[in-house]
Amino acid sequence: MSAAPVPAPPAPIAVRAAVLEDVGGPLRVETVELDPPGPGEVRVRVAAAGVCRSDLHVLHGTLPVPLPAVLGHEGAGIVESVGPGVTRVRPGDPVVFNWVPGCGRCHYCRIGRPDLCDAAFDMQVSGTLPSGETRFRLGGRALHHFSGVSCMAEATVVPEAGVVPIPPGIPLERAALVGCAVTTGYGAVVHTAGVRPGTSVAVLGCGGVGLNVIQAARLAGAHPIIAIDVRPDKLALARRFGATHTVDAGRSEDVITPVLELTDGLGADYAFEVIGRPETIAAAYGAVRKGGTAVVVGVAAPHEEVAINAFSLPSQSKVLTGTWYGRSRPDVDIPRILALVQAGRLDLDGLVSATVPLDAVGEALEALESGRAVRTVIRMGEAGDAGEAGDAAEGK
Repeated sequence: MSAAPVPAPPAPIAVRAAVLEDVGGPLRVETVELDPPGPGEVRVRVAAAGVCRSDLHVLHGTLPVPLPAVLGHEGAGIVESVGPGVTRVRPGDPVVFNWVPGCGRCHYCRIGRPDLCDAAFDMQVSGTLPSGETRFRLGGRALHHFSGVSCMAEATVVPEAGVVPIPPGIPLERAALVGCAVTTGYGAVVHTAGVRPGTSVAVLGCGGVGLNVIQAARLAGAHPIIAIDVRPDKLALARRFGATHTVDAGRSEDVITPVLELTDGLGADYAFEVIGRPETIAAAYGAVRKGGTAVVVGVAAPHEEVAINAFSLPSQSKVLTGTWYGRSRPDVDIPRILALVQAGRLDLDGLVSATVPLDAVGEALEALESGRAVRTVIRMGEAGDAGEAGDAAEGK
């Protein structure tokens, strides 16, 4: 009896991906090789990716990661294949990417803080998957993974914990935003601050994450909700998402006085800094009342520091804290958020400035940096048209 033929090993596939070779760019769309998933890994055919400010931070070097790399960490798609040992998903499942895939074994995962997972942090710093390997190649060279996701590509390979299965029928172009902006903003309000009904909230920065802080604060029953930004168009959008008052920071550098005036001279119960600059972090701290809480959501450059009056810490008993991914548990929070979206209680459509093809990723990043766009969604596998790319540049 002849031996059964040994199946050929899975072959790499060719995909188009946004590759950053060096800090400062340019970000180029290249055809790269993507290896099949290894043990505990999942290959996902990407449907859509959101363009996030963290991608800009990598481009400018303020968020140092190993390069060259395939960018993108906010997205959704369909499971295409799975490696040995994968049990949570199977081919055909719609999923949202989770860029902080908790290992379930380290100290922080065991105490219920997967957002601080040591293994996930090591993966982000190394630019690899948990195995220490990479799955993208260009011209024989290995390309690093960004935050274990790299979803600015037609397909990607991620760890099993890096995907969250979602119910079928949810538009993936909108579900993509839940992979970062929505979950971060929602979690900052619900998990980090624990905003209670009737308390006052100030939000410094009304971009993609800031708008989700605002709508989560509205959902929590906060009042007033004070939105602060330098762009009048974003302040108008903030009102749509639930802000009761707005402060145009482009007219005055003093944003603390207007918050005091709107809160009977006390200051806000909670202030959220969603920009990532030392001066706005200090302003958020100054805008909260005695015993209030200032939450830093924005990501500043690693070398920057914030000066806070030391006497105010004990004498005013304020809390200054940070939040990474909203201190969320993605397996729980992403389905919960999508249920709220389906119930009409959270808005995803209003976050989208434009939908563009992958070739327009450079223009989408420029629109985000200029402030003209809140969130541009990259739709994979479609050519798009010049009108869509133009809309991204105008933030429409």
